[in-house]
Amino acid sequence: MTTSLRGGRIFFDWSASLVLFPFCSYNSKMQMVFDFGAVADMAWVREQLRFFFGRPDRSCARTPIGQLVKSSISNRTLDEVSLAAYRRLVEAYPEWPALAAASTGDVEALIGDVAFPDVKARHLGDALRVIGACHPDFDLDFLGRLSVAEALAWLERLPGVGRKVSASTLNFSTLDMPAFVVDTHVLRVLGRYRFIRNTADTRTAYDAVMAAAPRWSAAELAELHILMKRLGQTICRHGRARCPDCPIRRRCKAAATSDRKPVGLRGRNMDHRRGPAREQRGGWKE
Repeated sequence: MTTSLRGGRIFFDWSASLVLFPFCSYNSKMQMVFDFGAVADMAWVREQLRFFFGRPDRSCARTPIGQLVKSSISNRTLDEVSLAAYRRLVEAYPEWPALAAASTGDVEALIGDVAFPDVKARHLGDALRVIGACHPDFDLDFLGRLSVAEALAWLERLPGVGRKVSASTLNFSTLDMPAFVVDTHVLRVLGRYRFIRNTADTRTAYDAVMAAAPRWSAAELAELHILMKRLGQTICRHGRARCPDCPIRRRCKAAATSDRKPVGLRGRNMDHRRGPAREQRGGWKE
């Protein structure tokens, strides 16, 4: 993807795929035209959520490898459950080479209360062994010398690592790189608000938010993630949303229709009991 600035608009050249956003249009050269109104809209959402929830404190950052491990076991799992599982892992294997060498069964036993522990244990072990083969010290600080796009691409070549895990590794770790983290709660909020289509995946949502916040720092993007996640956990919940209580209802497209029909999700199954979200044919990545 390449970008250019012309006449007050940002142009994105998408040669690999055609992604439609409700605030975008396409010209004859198949470029996505991003209106600056969306930039202002994202800032407005952040301000409303700040006023409603307060400004969250950013937690202490882990090393990149530590954050990669934590994020790899966190998908579709309560924060307190995944954090406890992570702590059990690092207590049992205080050195990363030891965790990389651990059997899938032993890792699964330690993280057994997270969602899909068998799949996560297998992917985690495979990813750590790939890292250990080229970086025996498991030091991923070199990613900070790459661009965000290059660092994301490096991480996403690891087994089981998709855009959520790669972005959180860059943003939430000591790397402090500007990459927006999209989890299931954030994806739901963005879809109902119509920043993205309801059928959009994590990567599409990431691209939309990063385009709408092109100069935001890692801390600002992390704050937006936390605020949107809180909204998704408390008000914009799976099933039926509590639109009358929502701080961003004034501009939310789903809230505008909530008086006529219940607000839910169309086209994307968010029920974790049916299995992990699929980002690509033949497998899934977090």
